[in-house]
Amino acid sequence: MLNILKVAFESYLDLGISYATLNNAVATNNAGLAVGCLLFMPFVHKYGRRPLYILSSLIQLMAAIWSACLNTGGELIAANLVSGVGGAISEAIVMITIVDLFFLHQHARLNGLFLLMQSVGSFGGPVAAGFIVDSQGWRWMWWWTTIFLGLNFVLVCCFFEETKYVPISAVQTPRRPASVVHEDGLPKMSSHEHLEEMSIRSTSDPATPPRNPLSKRLAIVTKSDVSIRQHFYLPVRVLFTFPAVAYAAVTYGLLLAWFAVISSAASYFMLDPPYSFASSSVGLFMISALIGTIIGTIFGAPLSDWSILWLSRRNGGVFEPEMRLWVALVGSLLCTGGILMFGLGLAKSLPWIVLAVGYAIFGVGFSMAGDIALTYLTDCYPDILSDALVGVILVRNGISVLIMFVFTPWVNNLGIQNTFICIALISLIMTLLPIILLVMGKAARARTAADYRKFAVRQAVYRTL
Repeated sequence: MLNILKVAFESYLDLGISYATLNNAVATNNAGLAVGCLLFMPFVHKYGRRPLYILSSLIQLMAAIWSACLNTGGELIAANLVSGVGGAISEAIVMITIVDLFFLHQHARLNGLFLLMQSVGSFGGPVAAGFIVDSQGWRWMWWWTTIFLGLNFVLVCCFFEETKYVPISAVQTPRRPASVVHEDGLPKMSSHEHLEEMSIRSTSDPATPPRNPLSKRLAIVTKSDVSIRQHFYLPVRVLFTFPAVAYAAVTYGLLLAWFAVISSAASYFMLDPPYSFASSSVGLFMISALIGTIIGTIFGAPLSDWSILWLSRRNGGVFEPEMRLWVALVGSLLCTGGILMFGLGLAKSLPWIVLAVGYAIFGVGFSMAGDIALTYLTDCYPDILSDALVGVILVRNGISVLIMFVFTPWVNNLGIQNTFICIALISLIMTLLPIILLVMGKAARARTAADYRKFAVRQAVYRTL
């Protein structure tokens, strides 16, 4: 919803909505994402994941209806605030749901898949929205969004099951059955037969809990007796206690801020000559970033996996989370190069294909650097991931709010070229963060190990798998 907003900017001019108001609406949406996450996420530990998914779907549906009916810039800002609050709830729960359903060694792949699908929506949505605006008008862009969000609300209510549980491994150490020995203490069967019985028991152990009935899996609320008071402040404490959390938050925040800046600039400046893009053309331009993100996902994750295997062998077979950060350096440099190519190309009125290539290069770096940041966080602190993610999302959206509020005066005072040079320099400085952790990350983890254990046992669900 946030990204298709920019495609209709030319149509919003008829309502007297300025470019500054549009950027303020984007910033307000990010503020809603930040605040909503902090306020609502603790309740997933008390009442389950399902009610928050339902609430999120309902809020976003209401925001889409409001967006289709608005007539003023004030309504645009307010509707985006509501949309941000609704989006914040679902965004954070997705990553917690990954932790619910999958084991630690599967998190990296699922994080990458989540980022890819998020990028497909972010970059692909404006393509469809652009054609709708040109053929049916900007209000129908939101009415189609309402239709799909209404369908999503029905699907979530009817089919999304509660996932708040601690998974157990399918391979368990079987308990010694009492029937294995006679009363005289002699073996009842041969070793081979004994192993066969143990194998059967390990997969059909009556101690394994049966699957919950459908009525329980689809219950609106799955209430627990745990206290959630600490989850309102632990995300902030975690953020300032563990360097890996701060790194993921700052990296992810800057990446999304630069994405918002590029898409906002393209949606506004490419409407004018020499480009004279229509809304559909602006949407199609976003495909370049989608292509880059797909390339980054396809090659970035295998490169990360290969690199940690190679580095682990050189380290005597011992894996350390910091080994992933070498690939993050590549991603950060690609982001900087893509920002410069797009910004300088726009300032010099170079052919649109140059800008598209720059946006695609940024997409490759965005995917690689973002995936590594989240996976590094997961590798370092899996047992406090819920609070850590809330802290990450809080800072990430806070950075986006700041950047989008200052972007318009930034361009007005410095011009397009100097603004994007400044952004590229900040992006280049971001490259130093992995270097610092490569040097000091292991020592920082050792120094905060006691704090990690203390925070871990305070989680609503604590597992040692």
